[in-house]
Amino acid sequence: MVATERSVRFTYYTLTLGNTLAASLIWGINTIFLLDAGLSNLEAFAANAFFTAGMVLFEVPTGIVADMWGRRVSFLMGTVTLAVTTGLYVLLWRVEAAFWLWAVVSLLLGLGFTFFSGATEAWLVDALEATGFDGQLESVFARGQAISGAGMLAGSVGGGYLAQLVSLGAPFVLRAAILAVMFVVALALMRDIGFTPRRDARPVDEIRQIAASSIEYGLRVPAVRYLMLAAPFTGGVSIYVFYALQPHLLDLYGDSQAYGVAGLAAAIVAGAQIVGGLVTPRIRGLFARRTSALLAVDALSALVVLLIGLIASFWAVLVLIALWGLLFAASMPIRQAYLNGMIPSQQRATILSFDSLMASSGGIVVQPALGRVADVWGYPASYLIAGGLQALALPFIARSRAERAPADLAAA
Repeated sequence: MVATERSVRFTYYTLTLGNTLAASLIWGINTIFLLDAGLSNLEAFAANAFFTAGMVLFEVPTGIVADMWGRRVSFLMGTVTLAVTTGLYVLLWRVEAAFWLWAVVSLLLGLGFTFFSGATEAWLVDALEATGFDGQLESVFARGQAISGAGMLAGSVGGGYLAQLVSLGAPFVLRAAILAVMFVVALALMRDIGFTPRRDARPVDEIRQIAASSIEYGLRVPAVRYLMLAAPFTGGVSIYVFYALQPHLLDLYGDSQAYGVAGLAAAIVAGAQIVGGLVTPRIRGLFARRTSALLAVDALSALVVLLIGLIASFWAVLVLIALWGLLFAASMPIRQAYLNGMIPSQQRATILSFDSLMASSGGIVVQPALGRVADVWGYPASYLIAGGLQALALPFIARSRAERAPADLAAA
């Protein structure tokens, strides 16, 4: 079958929908699942920190897989790894395993996601260029964001009520099954287009080249460097904010067994993600520069996180969650288009993986630290600190804006 830019977009949207559906089945109850297994808040968020540590440790090795064997192979390996580690999570929950076992499996869970990060996005951008796509990347990323939101909405609501009706382990089992289906779908639809894998390369040489490329096309480019330095604050805070919503909402609701309510938090974020993806072009059109849009959206997001910590009303917090999700969803396509516009095609997977590594590195420190704050002073206090940490990203985005990169001025 001859690839067209339309078929490329269809494949990307299909893979995005399936993967998000599988992943989001546990997003609404993951923290409750860990607490139910006997872990404290500190241990639960430390397990999440090991997950993000896995993403940091394995970003470069899996980037080599994408470069040497292709983005398609990387995606397929990701589905297999995630399916297996998800099954191991259920086993640990059943036996109420020791924390160190959770740490090891969480690390391997991070490995699974690194096979996707960078490689899938790089596959899309290169394939679109190779098939003559002449539109704006924001439009594709925004549509993908909306489709991802639809998958997250279905998965988070379904996962929450499946946990309530069957058991907390049931959404994890279903997630592994869907990942197996996605392996077959990717095998049939995904082909490396506009990129030729370097299968004769040597891993050690590749590591050196990746390190050199990350510095040459990433850290040595001021506009890219400052954007990446903002990532640990936005990435580390966002993952804590999302997962802490589950027990925090149950506290506000007054029923620790209402897992459907916990799933509601993820569902609201999913709905906001759909809307955010659809309104991204309008938000982008309000600003001459992409970085101006990022500054405004990220500042508002930090303020909303602070308000979640200050307000004790269940219904008011639901509204704030929707607003936070909308802001987060609206910022991502703009950031993706800005970053992709500043890096060359051959180094795209490498730089995108390094950017993901930077975002994950923030979660290693932020999650257990804020989890400890929640243990000692409660979830509201942890949200107040989280809002302050997210605001620390703003000076770095402002420095990136000051570089006046051509990608910052691209037409909306």
